[in-house]
Amino acid sequence: MKSGSNLEKLLRDGKFAVTAELGPPRGADRTVIEKKAVMLKGYGDAFNITDCQTAVVRMSSIAAGRIVLDSGVEPIVQMTCRDRNRIAIQSDLLGAAALGAKNVLCLTGDHQKFGDHPMAKGVFDIDSIQLIQIVKALRDERLFQCGQELKAGSPAFFIGAAENPFADPFKYRAARLGKKIKAGADFIQTQIIYNVNKFKEWMKMVTDMGLHEKTYILAGVAPLKSKGMAKHMKYNVPGMDVPDEVMERMDAAAEAKRGKEEGIKICLEVIEQVREIKGVAGIHIMAVEWEEAVPEIVRQAGLYPRTSV
Repeated sequence: MKSGSNLEKLLRDGKFAVTAELGPPRGADRTVIEKKAVMLKGYGDAFNITDCQTAVVRMSSIAAGRIVLDSGVEPIVQMTCRDRNRIAIQSDLLGAAALGAKNVLCLTGDHQKFGDHPMAKGVFDIDSIQLIQIVKALRDERLFQCGQELKAGSPAFFIGAAENPFADPFKYRAARLGKKIKAGADFIQTQIIYNVNKFKEWMKMVTDMGLHEKTYILAGVAPLKSKGMAKHMKYNVPGMDVPDEVMERMDAAAEAKRGKEEGIKICLEVIEQVREIKGVAGIHIMAVEWEEAVPEIVRQAGLYPRTSV
C-alpha cells in the first residue's frame, strides 16, 4: 500500500471507483466547501479539489482539501505547474501531506491567458510528467528533486495524472499515457468522454500495450448543462471531442426547455458504455459548477451507495 487512501484501497480491491470534482470558492468562506462536502458525502470515493481551475483565482486546493477532510470526505488535491516553481511545489506537497492529504493529481495547468489574470506570469518550471517524478521520488526515495534527502518523513501519496484520449496526434496518446505511468502515476483520470467510440479505440491501444495493468484508469464524464455549454465544449475547449449527435440532442432539448435533463441522460449513457470497456477501473465525474448533479448521476447509474473499505 502506497498511501493507505480509501481510493487506493478500493482500486486495489478491484472495486469500480467513483471520483468527482469539488471546486473551491472564489473567496475565503469555508462554509461553501463544507456545504459541498455534506452534499457529496457518500456519492464518491474521493473528490478532486481543483487548483485554480481554468487559471481563475480560487481558494487554495490544499486548504480546501483540509476542510473537506474535516468534513469526513477524502480529497484528491490537485497540483498544477502553472503557478509554482519546483521549490514551491515540493514545499506545498510536504504541507499537503502534513495536513492529511493522501491523494494528489499532477497537472501542468491551464495557461493563464484563459483565466481572470491573463497578464500574470506563468511559471511552468516543470511539466506534469516531471511533477509525477518529483512526487514519486519524495514518496519512494525520500529525495527532493535536487537529490538531497528529506529530513522528517516522506509524503505517502497515491499519485494521479490526467490524460486526454482525444488530442492530436491521436496515435501517440497511448504512448504518452505510458510515459506518465513510467514516471509513477498510480491512477489516471481522463478528459471528458462524449465520443465513446474514439475512447474505445484509445483503450484498445492502451490494453494492447498492457498499460491498464500498470495503473488504474478512471473514465472522465460530465453532464452538459445546456446547449451553450455543449457548443463551448465543442468549439472552445482544446482536445474536446463532442460528436454532432450530442450537439443535435442538446439543441432539441433546448427547444423543449429540458437541457439539464438531456445532459444528465447523455452522461448516464456514457457511464453505462464505458463500464463495459476493458481496462476502465472507474469514472471521474466533472460537473463543473454543478456539483448538485453528482448525487443524481451516481444514483441513476446504480453506483450508490458507495462501498467503503
